[in-house]
Amino acid sequence: MAIKTFKPYTPSRRFLTMLDKSEITKQTPEKSLVEVQKRTGGRNAHGEITSWHRGGGHAQKYRNVDFRREKTGIPAKVAAIEYDPNRSARIALLHYADGEKRYILQPVGLEVGMTVQNGAGAEILPGNALQIRNIPPGTMIHNLELYPGKGGQVVRSAGGAAQLMSKEGDFALVKLPSGEVRKFSIDCMATVGQLGNLDHENVTYGKAGRTRWHGKRPTVRGVAMNPVDHPHGGGEGRVKGNHPQTPWGFPTLGAKTRKKRPSDRMIVERRKP
Repeated sequence: MAIKTFKPYTPSRRFLTMLDKSEITKQTPEKSLVEVQKRTGGRNAHGEITSWHRGGGHAQKYRNVDFRREKTGIPAKVAAIEYDPNRSARIALLHYADGEKRYILQPVGLEVGMTVQNGAGAEILPGNALQIRNIPPGTMIHNLELYPGKGGQVVRSAGGAAQLMSKEGDFALVKLPSGEVRKFSIDCMATVGQLGNLDHENVTYGKAGRTRWHGKRPTVRGVAMNPVDHPHGGGEGRVKGNHPQTPWGFPTLGAKTRKKRPSDRMIVERRKP
């Protein structure tokens, strides 16, 4: 996979880059695995905006991806590699031997025609899913479960890979892409390999319109507003004489707002020293 650049025949083309999608083999999704997703525009049940700068964007349908990988003992053939507008990684369409079809995240090295398998009998090959107890230390893994049977929640974005470092008793030590070392139950499922689409992080949007296609609306700085609209607003010239605040006067930019910290007993080493 490579990054495509363009001749700057317009100002927006000068910095715009795109991914080469030559690895994608199927343009339309599998109908049985697609569902319509309701868009909120960042609003809650009362119609109030709770997540700002959202709205518009290209129409998208949700692809049901199999994060649980509980279909053990049945081999599946990779029928296609597809684009998913809801995530940075590519997805692979599997045709199981019993006739069922499912999507999984596509790791590096998984191509059309290859076979993948779930469960204890699977080999240590990209795309195969096993319990951590059956994976040798040093293996690169993704789509990890936090709790056995809940489905993969960790390391699911493009280029992501965690490393299984060691196993002791009922727990294994895994180094996550952030650098954090964390304990996982050896009964948790994980998928072998590093996720594909490695160049996703190198893409430059190049123009404001492309950001709008992704459903992101403009952000106006508080200091550019009037005092009636924001605590940072007003003043002759550029004035920075206020503590960082939200539009409603609450502290922000570093102020702690979490009321209850989740347990950190499973974290062995933080990502930040």
